[in-house]
Amino acid sequence: MPLTRAQRQGKRYVNPVPTKVGGLSLMFKVGPRILFGGATRTPSRTPGPFRTDRRIYDTSPASGLRITWFGHASSLIEIDGMTLLIDPVWEERAAPTQWAGPKRFFPPPLSLDELPPIDAVIISHDHYDHLGAGTIQRLARMESLRKTRWITTLSVGAILSSLGVAPVRTTELDWTEQVEIGPLTITALPTRHFSGRSLFNRFETLWASFALTGPKHRMYYGADSGEWYGFREIGERFGPFDLTMLEIGASDPLWQEIHMGPEGAVRSFRALGGHGLLMPIHWGLFDLALHPWQQPIEKVVAVEDLKVWSPTPGVPTEVIRGTEVRSDWWR
Repeated sequence: MPLTRAQRQGKRYVNPVPTKVGGLSLMFKVGPRILFGGATRTPSRTPGPFRTDRRIYDTSPASGLRITWFGHASSLIEIDGMTLLIDPVWEERAAPTQWAGPKRFFPPPLSLDELPPIDAVIISHDHYDHLGAGTIQRLARMESLRKTRWITTLSVGAILSSLGVAPVRTTELDWTEQVEIGPLTITALPTRHFSGRSLFNRFETLWASFALTGPKHRMYYGADSGEWYGFREIGERFGPFDLTMLEIGASDPLWQEIHMGPEGAVRSFRALGGHGLLMPIHWGLFDLALHPWQQPIEKVVAVEDLKVWSPTPGVPTEVIRGTEVRSDWWR
């Protein structure tokens, strides 16, 4: 059975299926493509401007499910009366420093100070495009988040603590473990990926996806993952999902085992049951691969017989069962 607790070899967590993760040798293959490739990996002009109307959060969503996508993997999810912030990165760059590294394509549509009250912050793993150190430090100091729960994976709690999050507010989950937030059940589930904030501490913290199960709605946040056969069981045990959030960007055949890409997202969505709506994430904000920046979403929206839910960044958008959202902001 693929859905089990995480295994370790020494101090390193291992993937649910054998998985290749590139090392230094990968750079020798990627380098020439970066230097001589012709792909337009960043927008020619700043997209937007995007601005979130903070007043919308004063009224609960009529549908019971509303999402504000801030770009890449950062989202605010209002589901069955609970408000969650997922993988928040407000940094200028998804990198160890703010003077070099992948720079965001557009400013955050909403400042951290303007966030509504948050019941829980979910951190799927410790990579810089999912765990922004400066963002976490700011959130940890905010009075409005003083009672907020922090949900993450095994061994990531120490990173959060070093950034100012009180350990008593943090819950670390192994794969298949659950935590209750009000009426919502949050379950950490396996993905095919890796962790580490440097080349020297890879696999020492756990990575995960999350099923969000409420009294009226079910969602799946896929975080980062390559394709694998466990998606079918996730859909059978935790679905059917009203909305499935799967990564489509930062992919390449050289690392397809850890990033599924647009074609893989479509296949994985169908493996999960193909119910409800597919929300493409992990694209549109940072240059983290070698493909043209618009290519992932272009491939997804071109698929026939696929219900896509892809809103404009920063716009709080209600999820109506079976109703597509296809913003063309990226055009």
